[in-house]
Amino acid sequence: MTDRKNTEAGSRRSFLLAAASVGAAAPLGLVASKVFATPKIIVPGLDNPPICRTAAGDAAAAAGPLKKVTFAWNSGAPCLVGVTVAKEKGFFAQNGLDVELINYAGSTDQLLETLATGKADAAGGMALRWLKPMEQGFDVKIIASTHGGCLRLLAPTNSDIKTLKDLKGKTIAVSDMNSPGKNFFSIRLKKAGLDPNTDVEFKQFPAPLLRVSVEKGEAHALADQDPLTFLYQKDGAFREVSSNLADEYANRACCIVGVRGSLIRDDKPTAAAIARALLQAAEFVANHPEEAAATYAPYGPGKVELADLVALAKYHTHHHHPVGADLKKELAEYAEELKLISIFKPSTDPTKFAERIYADVLS
Repeated sequence: MTDRKNTEAGSRRSFLLAAASVGAAAPLGLVASKVFATPKIIVPGLDNPPICRTAAGDAAAAAGPLKKVTFAWNSGAPCLVGVTVAKEKGFFAQNGLDVELINYAGSTDQLLETLATGKADAAGGMALRWLKPMEQGFDVKIIASTHGGCLRLLAPTNSDIKTLKDLKGKTIAVSDMNSPGKNFFSIRLKKAGLDPNTDVEFKQFPAPLLRVSVEKGEAHALADQDPLTFLYQKDGAFREVSSNLADEYANRACCIVGVRGSLIRDDKPTAAAIARALLQAAEFVANHPEEAAATYAPYGPGKVELADLVALAKYHTHHHHPVGADLKKELAEYAEELKLISIFKPSTDPTKFAERIYADVLS
């Protein structure tokens, strides 16, 4: 049984498990993409979330030549479905952008260095992957968030691990020692009254072998992100102990959008266009998950079925994508929690840190 108490999140979980059992297999590979007709979605001011409004016919692209922009992302992360929606449904073009997607598989430090030095204009990623490197001062600014969800801690269904407290004295398999999964569940364990440094052991395994490591007895539980953690539950052998949609995290964004600092200084309208397009796309995913999943399918990992991509699009909270003061508050909360588990320096002021790394481009 999970420790999620939020009713809405529980409803998403019920749907997810039901959806996982239906749908024919649809092998996915890198194939030619299709551009679909796009309803117009308007993002209002900074103080309110984007609202979806549909207009008949194709949406017109912005007048004049499109600005070329490079966007770095991880095509193996279905939670970034908003990026493919923005490209294939025309939201980038509506906002005057011609976006080239760069599939980036390097470390987060390398990604932020790529942004800081202008080798890419923008990128998407997870807050708990970015914030520690950003504490060190990369010339990168966060301009928006896109959704919540993605992270889960699983244990074998036949084990005695049912709550976070049951992990005392246990080993948790993670894909790397700086992963968002390790950081987030260290925070959750700390809040549950356990010391994540002494009461549990985190042990690193290659991401594709996390499940195997538990099945072979080398670990008692695993912590990682979708799609792997979603897929591991499909046959019923693993259950979710916790996630980043549990309790107070049900309304916390986990994925963010950042741009090179020089773009803010030299071309703020383009930074605003990137943020606006991705907020519009996030709202589209929330309202049209089947169509959204179809845009991602040609880009994504071939072993994930289309029905699973739809289930994930419905499960992740694409309707929650704060900007402005709301996003700065959530970033400050993460910073405070990272101090709690000694990831951030004790001297870091969470509020000032959030002010430093966030750029208001939509006001």
